[in-house]
Amino acid sequence: MIGKRDEGADKIQDENNRDLIKEITMCDVAMNERKGVITMMNGALTLLGEELKVGTKAPEATVLSNDLKAVNLSSYKGRICVISVVPSLDTSVCDTQTRRFNQEATCLGNNVEVLTLSMDLPFAQKRWCGAAGVDRVTTLSDHRDAHFGAAYGVLIKELRLLARAVFVIDKEGIVRYTQIVKEVTHEPNYDEALSIVKKLL
Repeated sequence: MIGKRDEGADKIQDENNRDLIKEITMCDVAMNERKGVITMMNGALTLLGEELKVGTKAPEATVLSNDLKAVNLSSYKGRICVISVVPSLDTSVCDTQTRRFNQEATCLGNNVEVLTLSMDLPFAQKRWCGAAGVDRVTTLSDHRDAHFGAAYGVLIKELRLLARAVFVIDKEGIVRYTQIVKEVTHEPNYDEALSIVKKLL
């Protein structure tokens, strides 16, 4: 019985620690609130984190792969990266966006890495990819501490979800394109983003 009580206490402590980490993360970016940048169903929302500028070095961010391993985005340096950001894969617009980039990835060659970032759990991302037949896009989860969302300025304060966005990072790790979709329920401008990628090839 004592062992069980200790195990339960440890579990509660771990949960408290995770909550504390989340609070610290939110506090770190609280000073960089950008109100009204995006809307959802025409309701204004607040983004946390600095706005990413074209020509600057892409921020480092640590996210989770489908097998729960930590992945640093800097590990993709040396390849052109298309970062497609969605609130949740289990919604129709996010589904469409990810399928579209998966289709486009087949024509971009091996020097281009297409990543999809969301707050979905890694297990949910893996399940969705299997069901959707998506095999050219790498899905990564920011659910643990919202590191990516804060670093790239796409963390929605009111929802703790990621805003819909597209970033293009060149082989040297420099931001070459940014698009934050004004209305979260709308799709991004695919052609505009892809034209930048093709210029970098």
